Amino acid sequence: MNYAGIPDEFAQLSSSKIVLIPVPYDGTSTWIKGSEKGPDAFLEASENMEIYDIETDSEVYKNGVYLADAVTEDASPETMVDAVHKAASKYIKMGKFVTLFGGEHSVSIGSIRAFSENYNDLTVLQFDAHADLRPEYDGSKCNHACAVHEAQHTTNLVQIGIRSMDVVEKPFLKKENCFFAPQIYSDPKWMEKALSKITENVFITIDLDVFDSSIMPSTGTPEPGGLNWYQVINFIKLVVENKNVVGFDIMELCPNKVNKGPDFLAAKLYYKILSEVFNKKS
Repeated sequence: MNYAGIPDEFAQLSSSKIVLIPVPYDGTSTWIKGSEKGPDAFLEASENMEIYDIETDSEVYKNGVYLADAVTEDASPETMVDAVHKAASKYIKMGKFVTLFGGEHSVSIGSIRAFSENYNDLTVLQFDAHADLRPEYDGSKCNHACAVHEAQHTTNLVQIGIRSMDVVEKPFLKKENCFFAPQIYSDPKWMEKALSKITENVFITIDLDVFDSSIMPSTGTPEPGGLNWYQVINFIKLVVENKNVVGFDIMELCPNKVNKGPDFLAAKLYYKILSEVFNKKS
């Protein structure tokens, strides 16, 4: 099986510039279960995309997209994070543009560790409805509610779209680096302000619940008041144009058998980010 059904010549590890690592893990979700099915739903939707990008006038898959073996370690949240860290690091050291698709957001703890070890002056750009800054939850530091707690201490964390958090997270929140959803809707200059907080190297982590639940209901914890497609895409485009995006992950697709629209949104989001990144590189 190849990503998006692309021809074999564009799906070989040796010649591909891009690596996609699926992580079907749902071990710490606390409400709606099912994000372990996210990677398969994403890949199925990807096969039904038109893979020419209008805005960049490109077919980014021709840079090669290697679909790596899924990380299936699930003995504990900690062992899963270690396995993700190991897999991502392996391909980063090979010089690939590494991407991951989950799975719930605890997966990103491993992603971020790998990128922070391999890139200096790294910003983690988090798109999310939730702050995810708890030091631990349900007895583990590798819970989805703790997804960026470590990143707040090891990287420059910039948070976009936050609209839900627990009071225990307040001491760990850097307000100057957090752009809450109500601010985004009220401040026409939020993008320029957020961009000013971002360092040269950027790893993007996207929890799909950053999108408003009217267009992305298929997540573990859908929240009203989220962002729309072009708010997210246009800011990512601005970041790509001005910074060095070194990789990204997309998490928390919890597919619904009846409504395939969110699966397709996730598939288009992944391909759109690749299109923008490699249009800049070309």
